[in-house]
Amino acid sequence: MAGVAACALVLAGCGGNGNKSSGGSTETTGVTITVALASDPPPKAALDAFTKQTGITVKWVNIDWDSLQTKISAAATAKTYFADATDVDWSRVGQLGKLGWFYPMESYLDTKSLAADVPQLASFTSGGHVVGIPYDASFMVTTVNTQIFEKAGADPAPQTIDAYTAALKKIKASGVAKYPLNIPFAAAEGLSTYWYETTGAFGGTVLDKDGKPQFTTPDSAGFKAAQWMVDALKTGLVPPGNINVADSQGQQTLMAKGQVASTFSDYSGTVGTLYNVPDSSSVTGKVKYIKTPGVTGPAANLSNPDGIGIPKEAKYPQAAAKFIEWFTDAKQQADFAGVNGPAKAFQGYPIPSHLSAVQQMTAKGNLVGGDVLVPMLQGSKPVFEGGAPSWYPKFSNAVYTNLHAAATGSMTVEAAMKAIGDTADQLGSGS
Repeated sequence: MAGVAACALVLAGCGGNGNKSSGGSTETTGVTITVALASDPPPKAALDAFTKQTGITVKWVNIDWDSLQTKISAAATAKTYFADATDVDWSRVGQLGKLGWFYPMESYLDTKSLAADVPQLASFTSGGHVVGIPYDASFMVTTVNTQIFEKAGADPAPQTIDAYTAALKKIKASGVAKYPLNIPFAAAEGLSTYWYETTGAFGGTVLDKDGKPQFTTPDSAGFKAAQWMVDALKTGLVPPGNINVADSQGQQTLMAKGQVASTFSDYSGTVGTLYNVPDSSSVTGKVKYIKTPGVTGPAANLSNPDGIGIPKEAKYPQAAAKFIEWFTDAKQQADFAGVNGPAKAFQGYPIPSHLSAVQQMTAKGNLVGGDVLVPMLQGSKPVFEGGAPSWYPKFSNAVYTNLHAAATGSMTVEAAMKAIGDTADQLGSGS
């Protein structure tokens, strides 16, 4: 297929890495594979076309992100079948690579030929093996409903955190939107990533290259970011109900319905694949990306790409590899991103992982907000300088659990930051 002609599927026995399971079938036609991801499925027409082309039927299972990680871990630990292809998130690569729960993708796809066109592939490599293939180039962005901002007389493109906060307060005071800011305070991964992006906007990092916490003192960026988020809820900038709202819920029921004016840490691509899709949004043409406000000016955006891989207990690993080859193909990604019309768009899909697809989309004017997104992508940074540590899942749990508690008022921001920092120190020391 176009864009990945060299991404040829190789025989299961050719990997030479000794990591093959003896239980997986080599059948690639006339079989049904289960694909489990934290999203609704791609358009039925696209999956039907894949089945017609390969003889492989796809059973799509949509599981919320946090529950999906639990199921992946439980199945791998028990050595039981869960899915033939499933999520490999950027944050789980270190853990999955260390535990060896997924097949090395270089045994199935020509990953070396993909590297130049898929810049975030390196983030999915652990111990010399490619754990998963990134299927998007997601990074965190700020979105604003320009109609609400302008109606309230607020600056729709503030450059600094202070100016952004002032604009939100002006919107609230005007009555145009009672609660102008969307922050997903549910105790889930989306709260962690929101804090990471906000920490970056305040000019700092969460962990240094050695995994040491950088957020425990009141003058640190991470501490200020947490305080800003909690204060936004307590002062009524954020809807009270958001204490139990996850990130995808906030996108679909608040931003997409015009209930709030902005999401400080949204996901790239949501304007074209959610907010501008009439079937799922009432704010088409009104939501825009803006440069993420920082302390003295626009801040860099943090990457959080999604990947897909093959668990060791997959029933049909080679068929799953064919699906992954198709699913991550540059041409298919252009369809998913809405380039060829809303009917082919994959709802909630961010930006293609293939640089060539992004460049073509931008050149043709088919990437919604491409003039803003491409520079953001080029300047985006990883969340952690040294890569996600193998103990990331436990760290993130401490992040969202304690931030949620601070938001409910059951603990102070200072206590929350100390608890998260203590967890990082303990995990990093191996205790």
